[in-house]
Amino acid sequence: MGLAVDPRSNRLLAALPDAEWKRWLPQLEPVDMPLGQVLYESGSRLAHVYFPTTSIVSLLYVMEDGASAEIAVVGNEGIVGISLFMGGESTPSRALVQSAGKGLRLRADVMLQEFNRAGPVLHLLLRYTHALITQMAQTAVCNRHHSVDQQLCRWLLLSLDRLDTNDLVMTQELIANMLGVRREGVTEAAGHLQHAGLIHYRRGHITVIDRAGLEQRTCECYAVVKKEYDRLLPPLSVV
Repeated sequence: MGLAVDPRSNRLLAALPDAEWKRWLPQLEPVDMPLGQVLYESGSRLAHVYFPTTSIVSLLYVMEDGASAEIAVVGNEGIVGISLFMGGESTPSRALVQSAGKGLRLRADVMLQEFNRAGPVLHLLLRYTHALITQMAQTAVCNRHHSVDQQLCRWLLLSLDRLDTNDLVMTQELIANMLGVRREGVTEAAGHLQHAGLIHYRRGHITVIDRAGLEQRTCECYAVVKKEYDRLLPPLSVV
């Protein structure tokens, strides 16, 4: 039976050896991932792990007063729900779809069985987790030491790396929640980028016009994260 979503368009799934691929394929369930969908809340028990293909998921830390800040993004390079196989059944973060698209999910018990085989899957997932931790650490440093302009450039570039388009459907309010800054700060930063000819912003949509310009304008954090993902994970090759 064919899947409506191509599993090979996820970098981790595409890297599975043949034996693992044959075991996983019947277990993978295609899912729609609409903008704003919460895949899990902080503290909730994980029933599935998710492999985005054309969607992007934001991992958010939510404060007691409802304020939030993004700690990482996951797209077609990764998996959502690492706490399941890292020794816990829940996580303190919220997983929110920030860019609508599709993906696949795998039941938690199946994921644990595969991880506990201690074969190629374990090593692949540990390398991915290392890359994700690098992104989380660099995000914390970036949010503390770099300007909102630089943070927005980093965020846009990370999103572009996980999409096959230069158009992002995203409101300034949502970006502000992701970056953990005031909406006025995002408005000002987006205005600077638009004035410089790097992006075009209209209500709810951002089109990147000059990616190279964004890369020159952003801080070192983007390059650090990208280098680590490229070093640790196999390249995505969709046939």
